[in-house]
Amino acid sequence: MHKSDVGLVGLAVMGRNLALNMLTKGYRVSVYNRTPGRVDDFLRAQGNNVTGTYSLPELVNSLKTPKIILLMIRAGEAVDNIIDRLVPLLNKGDLLIDGGNSFFRDTIRRTQALGKAGILFLGAGISGGEEGALKGPSIMLGGSSCGWEQAAPLLRAISARAPDGTACCAYFGSDGAGHYVKMVHNGIEYAFMQAIAECYFIMKRLLKMPAEKIGHTFTQWNRGKLSSYLIEITGHIFSRIDGESGKPLVELILDLAEQNDTGKWAAAEALNLGVPLSNIAEAVFIRYLSALKEERTAAARLFNSPLREGFPKKEDEEKNKDIKDEDEETNISDLENALYATMIISYAQGFALLGKAALQYGWYLNASEIASVWRAGCIIRARLLDTIIDAYQIKPKAKNMLLMPAFKEILPGLTTGWRKVICLSVQEGVAAPVMASALGYFDMYLTDYLPTNLVQAQRDYFGSHGYKRIDQEGLFHTRWL
Repeated sequence: MHKSDVGLVGLAVMGRNLALNMLTKGYRVSVYNRTPGRVDDFLRAQGNNVTGTYSLPELVNSLKTPKIILLMIRAGEAVDNIIDRLVPLLNKGDLLIDGGNSFFRDTIRRTQALGKAGILFLGAGISGGEEGALKGPSIMLGGSSCGWEQAAPLLRAISARAPDGTACCAYFGSDGAGHYVKMVHNGIEYAFMQAIAECYFIMKRLLKMPAEKIGHTFTQWNRGKLSSYLIEITGHIFSRIDGESGKPLVELILDLAEQNDTGKWAAAEALNLGVPLSNIAEAVFIRYLSALKEERTAAARLFNSPLREGFPKKEDEEKNKDIKDEDEETNISDLENALYATMIISYAQGFALLGKAALQYGWYLNASEIASVWRAGCIIRARLLDTIIDAYQIKPKAKNMLLMPAFKEILPGLTTGWRKVICLSVQEGVAAPVMASALGYFDMYLTDYLPTNLVQAQRDYFGSHGYKRIDQEGLFHTRWL
């Protein structure tokens, strides 16, 4: 019996597609799932170069030495349970790879614990969804450097390829570095998705654009500076019509956005490290707010909200018609600029957090390399990343993207439309919290003297916390009464 090159635990959509990906690249794969039926189904579909196993000992015994096992299971306790069951079956030098959305601190703990037993461990952030898993995802690695050397040929072979042919797969440092990069990636993804949704809401509510035209607009945007995976799929979403009702399918979906924990972890980590991550935090909070469906419906009725479904009165229709007729092309251009600026700010905040984390945890988080890994296969791939790569190659130690010459050239040309969009959304009560948060961050970051001097005076007044002065050295306290 031929031994397999790699074992895979977990045959849900991502695990199944990664197994298929490895098979197409010529690797022999052994698969295991706690539900035997999934193994049977996979074997029926794929008979060549795959070995089905029905227990962990059988999986381990089917592999070449040193053994490589990829875990594609739900993050959290399930990963620890599988690791605990595998450890007695493994030898020193064998490698475990956790390809789930694990919390980076769990990856740090697991790397240390397994290292004491002589077992190599990698935390792999894998982005791209089910299509990426099958055709080539973006892979972000952290953990054992020896484990990376052992697994690099396999992981590079199955990863996405950037336009220049480079594998979108890289090792970023010890223990939790890979899962940290993936966490920030997902946070940026949250911000992008919410900002896109805000543009859709303005198009629908204020510009009164039908779904078909909204979809066409996103498709047009994808041919320009906003070119990205998320803009592309948004255009596709608006083209899908429900077969029963004849309505756009997106309009029949309940306005309740679920989430995994990665966005929440990114926001919490930013608070821990003192990095302003307002776009991502705002996007997480909006998902929480979306879950309050019954409360929102009750509030809309209580306040007689003009945005309530089916509400529009005659005067509101006339007002919205004025907005729509004002100059639709200009409105769309302003929206495009606001969304592009928000994307830039979201990337800037994410890379600022990565820079602080590199110092905090002793990782090598090269911003240009991270942007390169995100160029293909992942959810936040975008044309803008080429500009970010070039910018960081020129100023690799920049503390913030906004300090780079490239963005000094780009952002001023976007601000007029950006401000018009935010003013319009506020005036008409169509919330655009992530795009507004991005503008607030931009304005505050460009302000060399903030009103936080008053905040510190208040703190000194009620708590005797002291303050520093702009004209003298030292720490001061005033008895304000």
